[in-house]
Amino acid sequence: MARKYEVVYIFDSALTEEQINEKLARFHALLVTDERPEPVTSTNAWGRRTLAYPIAGKDAGYYVVVQLETAPASLTEFERIVGLDDGVLRYLVVVNEGEAPRPVGVATDKDDDDEEND
Repeated sequence: MARKYEVVYIFDSALTEEQINEKLARFHALLVTDERPEPVTSTNAWGRRTLAYPIAGKDAGYYVVVQLETAPASLTEFERIVGLDDGVLRYLVVVNEGEAPRPVGVATDKDDDDEEND
């Protein structure tokens, strides 16, 4: 059964966009299953950004966020291959469970004043 995931990649900023797209295609080909021949549902390239701290001597990275659906069993080999690639500075795979929950209600100053007067 396929699950929804979100993957954040930080690529070496010295790579060209074409090289990054080739790497993404190679990585995502590992996630193809019979029930999900096209695992990627959306790709959002954030572009070149300054890193909060140097990684492998690099001060900048190229960020890409990908949402996909695949079987959990296919992630093991995917993460191994991504982790071995020299062009990937960091990556993170998380389960995408939909929108984050929103608070039900927040007390306002007016509500606090009413309670003090009771």
